[in-house]
Amino acid sequence: MIIRIVKMTFRPELTNEFINFFEDYKLQIRNFPGCSYLQILQDLNFPNIIFSYSHWESESDLDNYRKSEVFKSVWPRTKALFLEDPLAWSTVVLQDLI
Repeated sequence: MIIRIVKMTFRPELTNEFINFFEDYKLQIRNFPGCSYLQILQDLNFPNIIFSYSHWESESDLDNYRKSEVFKSVWPRTKALFLEDPLAWSTVVLQDLI
């Protein structure tokens, strides 16, 4: 399993625009083949910083999403709202303490 974390810093006046338009795509992303979990997190002290946190069955599933029409609809629109370049990590779990 791959855990994908993307940090997105939006122009403060456009943060809500992202939050609102993401509503139209969240289920398509979450239900994309290979995606088993999706969260959108907002920084407590800097509300224009949003993280996406998603679980993917494999790296190829994540790559297929990046090549999909859903991604092609979401990413350019999201990118246009950024204050800073996004940061992204693909990770694996080393330990899980529940």
